[in-house]
Formats: sequence, C-alpha cells, structure tokens
Amino acid sequence: MALYSAAAAVLEGLERGGGGIKSLVYNSRFPHVRQLYALVSETLRYSPVLEKLLAGAALLQAEKKLSPQLAKVLVYDLLFGKGLKCGGRWKALARRHRARLEAELARMKVQQKVSRNEDLLAPAQAASPGASQVPRYVRVNTLKTCVDDVVDFFKRQGYSYLGKAGSVEELRALSGKKFVSDLHLPELLVFPAQTDFHDNFLYTSGHIILQDKASCLPAFLLDPAAGSHVIDACAAPGNKTSHLAAIMKNKGQIFAFDVDTKRLATMNTMLMRAGVTGFQLAQQDFLTVDPGDPKYSKVTYILLDPSCSGSGKVSGSGTPPGEAAPSAERLQALAGFQRKALSHALSFPALQRLVYSTCSLHRQENEDVVQAVLQEQGSAFRLVDPFPSWPCRGLAVFPGAESCLRASPADTLTQGFFVAVLERCEEGAADHRSLPAAAEENLQQAEGREPGAGPKKRRRKKQRVKE
Repeated sequence: MALYSAAAAVLEGLERGGGGIKSLVYNSRFPHVRQLYALVSETLRYSPVLEKLLAGAALLQAEKKLSPQLAKVLVYDLLFGKGLKCGGRWKALARRHRARLEAELARMKVQQKVSRNEDLLAPAQAASPGASQVPRYVRVNTLKTCVDDVVDFFKRQGYSYLGKAGSVEELRALSGKKFVSDLHLPELLVFPAQTDFHDNFLYTSGHIILQDKASCLPAFLLDPAAGSHVIDACAAPGNKTSHLAAIMKNKGQIFAFDVDTKRLATMNTMLMRAGVTGFQLAQQDFLTVDPGDPKYSKVTYILLDPSCSGSGKVSGSGTPPGEAAPSAERLQALAGFQRKALSHALSFPALQRLVYSTCSLHRQENEDVVQAVLQEQGSAFRLVDPFPSWPCRGLAVFPGAESCLRASPADTLTQGFFVAVLERCEEGAADHRSLPAAAEENLQQAEGREPGAGPKKRRRKKQRVKE
C-alpha cells in the first residue's frame, strides 16, 4: 500500500503546485524511486481517461473515504498497469468496483471507436502541443560555485558545450549530451529534454538546482539588492527562495512563509543543501502576517507566487498534472484568494517592488487579478515592463497588460507561466531597473550593441567544483 499512498501524495503535490514530478518523487523518501516515478508518470498520462472512468463509474460517490488521487492510482494499476500489488481493504475496494469500471472503459472505447487502451490517449496528448519538447533547465547555484566551473565539470563528464544559445530554436534542437547557456538568464544551462541529474554530484551537493526557466523568472525579475529584506510569501518547495538568496549573495534577510509543515521541512533541507543563510521559515498563512510588525519594517521586496490551478505545468510525459480543466467555481475561489494575497502584499509599508507570478494559463488568475488590485490601489503602484524582448506578453485585457509576461511550451520552451512586476509610485522611491543588469547586458550583446559604459564588477571567485 505504501507505493500507492506515495504516488497519491505526489499527484496531490503536483495539483497543489508543490513542485515538478521528479522533485516530488525524489523528496517523497519512498525507497524505490524508479518504481514510484513510473507509476506517477503513467497515471498522469492516463489522467483524462481515469477522470472519465471515475465519473462514469461514480466511484468517488460510492467510496467517500477514497481520495481522488488514490482512486486514480488504484484504477490505473487495476485496468492499465500490472495489476494491483497492494493488500488490505483498498485492494478489496478496487476489485469490488472492477466490473463497473471495466464496463465503463468498454463503453468509452465503443464511443471513441478504438480497440486499444492507448488509443484513448490521443486527444489528451494533442491537448498539450510542444510539452514534450521542454528541455532540462539547470540553474547554477552561485552561492556554491560559478557557471564556468559547472560547464567545465559537465565537459569532464562527456557533455559537449555549445556556448550561449542565440535563439529558442537552438534550445529546441539540443540532443544527446549537448548543452548551452540560456539566451536570457546568464546562470541557466540548458540540456535536452529528459536529461536526468538527480543522481549527479552537482545536484546532490547543491551546486545546481533543477528548475524550469519560467520558474526562474520571478526571483530574477524581482532582482533584490544584496542586504535587502525580502518576503517570499508562498515559499515551498523553495527553489525561488534559494534563487533570491543567490541574487542577494546571502546578504540580507528572507522571510519565507508556507502553511504546509511537510513542505516547509523539505524546503529547509533543500535550502541548507544549497548553502542559503539569512532566512526565516514560518508555518503561517501569508494573509495572517501583520504588515505593521516591526520585524517587517524594512521589507522592500516581495515575491508572491500563490496557490493556483497549475494549468501551465506539464509533466515529463507531456500531460498537465492538473488533468481536467478547473471548474468555474474553483477558478473563482482561487482568483479571490490571489487578489487578497496581492492586496495584502502591497500593504507592507516599506515595499518598493513586487513580483506576482502563477503557473496558470487562466486570465482569471493572472491579468484579471493584477487589474483588480491595481484599481484598488489607485496610483500607489504601477506595472513595469521587466523584460521588453520577452516574446510572450500579457493578454491585452486592460491598458498596460502587455507589460506582464507569459510563458508556454510552444512559444518559450518552458512550463506555462505568468509574471507581473509592480513598483511603488511614490516620490523618492528607490530607483529600480526594469530589467536586471545581467539580462540587460545579455540583450545588448544579442542585439550586437556594446554593453553600457561603467566599470564592470569583478566576479568573486566561487568554490570550485571537484569530482
């Protein structure tokens, strides 16, 4: 039963936006990770079919104590996998409903005029074009090493470094053991899709972070100065928090909040492994944090990546982990929470710059939230265009919405994502760049211009990577 419980927990984490499939599997502490990963991946692949089967057979209505995630795992192995391996009441429960489930599966095949189980998958696979082409992104953890040393390490392991990519098409063409530096983010390396580094020394030692490019945008565009006080409002599993610490060079203070105890424990382990210092974790709903508390009187930056539908996420198998589209009621509830969280974040008295992001494709959770809160705030805050050359812009549903960023597998070769950067308008506010200096220099070089004048900061030598 442990296998099915672990798989159900991973599915729940995916739906909650708690991380990618691989990170959740490897952080589950289940002893047989390959077995768990295979079961989760296949359950995700069949998720649209399983949703219809569960609804048609009314299994969840008949078994009130059975969670939707556990039901999907059990039904997958019962009908499409190698047969149920568990004992006890769950096995008996699944077998009790087997005839009804098999009848519903037969009805679906007749309805879609197919004879094989695999043929039922075609519509689901077609629904996420380009998802399987998302490459493996590796963020170099500059708290422990530097890009040059990581590149040298991979070259010694037999990888071929092709230099800095000049276009998204170059990322799409990667194959074998070839890799490049990303064309936008200077501390991001890009490898072919499905490249696995979970057993690599650089990952286990915290020298690299496995993080999708779109997920790197929020901290990169917040760009907090070293020594700043920063809030990461909905922080677990912690990749963005460690990215913030790297940008700040471990100088300053990060206050990180999350309501889930297990996620915070996992996050603490990850941050320690990444060499992050100067952070305070709190098991607390961000909405209950008092902006007037003297502890937060110097908070000038906030990263807000709240719970969302997760509709932009794609798994290694190319299927959205949220499987069925969220209902209008769920979207409305999520957007209500997101608006409250964004309004609350903007109430911190010293705040100067905020990034709001989601891994959702839905306008209700993205542009509509930003528009509603900006209207509430009047002229206190404004949207800034943090990345003028980014190809995907916000939906033009209100003036200035094109300053927001979107990302997608088809257009940017990333997970689906949304990012908005807000700054305080008050007179005398700190002068923040719209674009972090590293990205600005990258863009200048890509366009054939000389980087801006002024002395170039000398890079502090990082700890070298040893095999």
